[in-house]
Amino acid sequence: KFVQGTVAEGAPVVPISAQLKYNIEVICEYIVKKIPMPLRDFVSEPRLIVIRSFDVNKPGCEVDDLKGGVAGGSILRGVLKVGQEIEVRPGIVSKDDEGKLLCKPIFSRILSLCTEQNDLMYAVPGGLIGVGTKIDPTLSRADRMVGQVLGAVGALPDIYIELEISYFLLRRLLGVRTEGDKKGAKVQKLSKNEVLMVNIGSLSTGGRVLAVKADLAKISLTSPVCTEIGEKIALSRRVEKHWRLIGWGQIRRGITVKPTSQEWCELPHQAT
Repeated sequence: KFVQGTVAEGAPVVPISAQLKYNIEVICEYIVKKIPMPLRDFVSEPRLIVIRSFDVNKPGCEVDDLKGGVAGGSILRGVLKVGQEIEVRPGIVSKDDEGKLLCKPIFSRILSLCTEQNDLMYAVPGGLIGVGTKIDPTLSRADRMVGQVLGAVGALPDIYIELEISYFLLRRLLGVRTEGDKKGAKVQKLSKNEVLMVNIGSLSTGGRVLAVKADLAKISLTSPVCTEIGEKIALSRRVEKHWRLIGWGQIRRGITVKPTSQEWCELPHQAT
């Protein structure tokens, strides 16, 4: 009864125990058989969203043994190859004397590709990929590159600081406990100057609502984001000290930030 009339109706229900590893192979079998393989795009210029980044150097290691930063993420399209030159956007974000945002894209080269325990010569869409680069590890340590987009030089989309979206709000809040048969709280309409959390790709950033009209909204972002027109985003509102999903939107247009000078952020002994 719980799933009747929903998209989950007729879906297989498999009892499992992850700790005891019961029925894990059954889950894998159902995933392979029931979920269709999405069409992969191997022809377009490569694009990877960064969800983790690391400095793999141990404290006190010799200068000659220093390794570049590592970015972990999922390839959306295209093929990444070892030795390929790459660009990371928005890159290094700063402000000038007038408080204006500046974005310096990072340019580097791929030194290694790996997934789980396997070293790769090239990587295709699907699954998580670790990309070893020549980027200065200071820029990649402790997930500092999360929300950035990595891809072929000159092929990445624009950097936006303000977005105009068409949005759709949920009827009721998700994940909020209710007593008995009470229904969840209704989602209120967006209001001017309200602060939301906006998820675009792997980036979570603050957004202030500048204007609302019908199902359109203009949002000023706290951090610049590398995205494109037509991209879907998630909107969350702070409810009882927690961020709750209230709806989603699609980018219609926006105000872009022009990237400044190229920044080859490599370790000195690795520079080519």
